[in-house]
Amino acid sequence: MEKKQLQLQPRLQMLADLVPEGAQLADVGTDHGYLPVWLLQRGRIRTAIASDIGEEPLHHARRTAQEQGIDGIDFRLCDGLQGIEAQEADTVVIAGMGGETIAHILQATPWTADGAHTLLLQPMTKAEQLRLWLSQNGYHFIKERLVWDKDFLYPIMLVTGGAQEVLADAEQYSGVLLEDDPLYSQYLQHQIDRLRRAIDGRSRANHETDREEACRLRAICHTLEEKKGRLFHGNST
Repeated sequence: MEKKQLQLQPRLQMLADLVPEGAQLADVGTDHGYLPVWLLQRGRIRTAIASDIGEEPLHHARRTAQEQGIDGIDFRLCDGLQGIEAQEADTVVIAGMGGETIAHILQATPWTADGAHTLLLQPMTKAEQLRLWLSQNGYHFIKERLVWDKDFLYPIMLVTGGAQEVLADAEQYSGVLLEDDPLYSQYLQHQIDRLRRAIDGRSRANHETDREEACRLRAICHTLEEKKGRLFHGNST
């Protein structure tokens, strides 16, 4: 009986769809190894390195590959990209981590900004901090996409090394090149709700710096509300 191929959850499926055909993949923080296994099953990539900082996730990834009958994945125990050389991959996926952790991984491996590598980044939190860091450190946004998975709306950033204007405050929250995404209005509302909660918390504080930050966040929130309003009116015409 033919083995049933692995199926992915929406977040990983969108990442898989964005991986270039014939890529040499490095999947950082591979966890169960679902992404490289799925891509190799379908002949979408040439090679795959699956790395993780923990022995247990790598054990799970090896078991996934074994159960699915996939050979040839290079499993590596390392912190971020520290155990991977630039020439070993042309496409790097870093997904399922906080935005600050993704920035730390990239900062430790400057070759990721050489313009020869495609980076697919999926932050679970602090996407605005990651966007700002990328724009300040030599990375160029090619596109962003949005995906619902388990009641959460996630952004996925496709970037490479290159010139990029440093993002304004509102752009850090609203995303880059997302205007045509069908989920964009929902994402803006999600960010507006986050900002309102943060504004409320800062406004209750007694420190001047908190009140100043509340003013800054209020201006960002207003910009996002205006952007969402323009989207609504544009879609209703």
